[in-house]
Amino acid sequence: MTLQDLVDLKTAALEKAKTAANAEALEAIRIEYLARKGLLPKVMQELKDVAPEERPMFGKTVNELKNELTELIKSKQAEFSAGGATGAAGFDLTQPGQWQGLGTRHPITQITDRITKIFQTLGFTVADGPDIETVWNNFDALNTPADHPSRDEQDTFYLNNGDLMRCHTSPVQVRYMMGHKPPVRIISPGRCYRRDTPDATHSANFHQVEGLFVDENVSLADLKGTLSYFARELMGPDVKIRFRPHFFPFTEPSVEVDFTCHVCGGKGCRVCKNSGWIEILGAGMVDPNVFQAVGYDSSKVTGFAFGMGIERITMILYGIHDIRNLYENDVRFLSQF
Repeated sequence: MTLQDLVDLKTAALEKAKTAANAEALEAIRIEYLARKGLLPKVMQELKDVAPEERPMFGKTVNELKNELTELIKSKQAEFSAGGATGAAGFDLTQPGQWQGLGTRHPITQITDRITKIFQTLGFTVADGPDIETVWNNFDALNTPADHPSRDEQDTFYLNNGDLMRCHTSPVQVRYMMGHKPPVRIISPGRCYRRDTPDATHSANFHQVEGLFVDENVSLADLKGTLSYFARELMGPDVKIRFRPHFFPFTEPSVEVDFTCHVCGGKGCRVCKNSGWIEILGAGMVDPNVFQAVGYDSSKVTGFAFGMGIERITMILYGIHDIRNLYENDVRFLSQF
């Protein structure tokens, strides 16, 4: 074969590949020229018979043909796979779409909605506020002393301008009371931020639902009745609650509230560490200093407040052992809910 014969072969091969009508025709051209027993391997075997002065150009032309033809075939294959106009495997507009199914709400959203609906049946309305707060709204107005550990930079995310990422949704209560006169009956679900090292039960961001009820003659009995109703609606009619004395700067008296274990019914098991109880929320009567900060007359009104972590309740109800599962967006995990 002469150099001119090789040039003619190259022109013909590239033209065939360019005009291939479908993927099957393109595959036939690949086999004809590039397969082990194709034309190009045979041509390479004839290189020794080419005149010495033409041999360098002959070999260069063979390599150019192999490379150009390979790239052209790959390009055409991709075109056919993507549904080119002439591709047999092209996209058929008459075919029905592939149904992917509807997604579901995130478990945190599900529990937030569930809690919200329970308190709405008691007349509570939903109040919202910004994630970035002032120190006054987040600490000072809530009777938090200057030396309280939560005000330390190791516990709270402070911004360069002196504001901070709220570490609870209590500032929403402050904002609402400053803009509304009693009676007040609100819940404030939302995201919070604290400098926690992520592990199975802690995260630097989490969600809370806090509640506030302010009116004349509101007592601790009202708080207990409200939370007892909430416990039965959330956990079932047989659940019991207990109050344990505690301390919060913004309530006095303050209590921790436990529900009987939803797994063992209060008998004691691994989930409740054989105590029969699971800590759910903190609560108490609003401290008069908080009323004074927002302009309420503590001699005329009283109130109670409470707060709970949504992730904690979600993990309890769904048997989730690692809080990080709620944030990793793994469809295999989330599809269970």
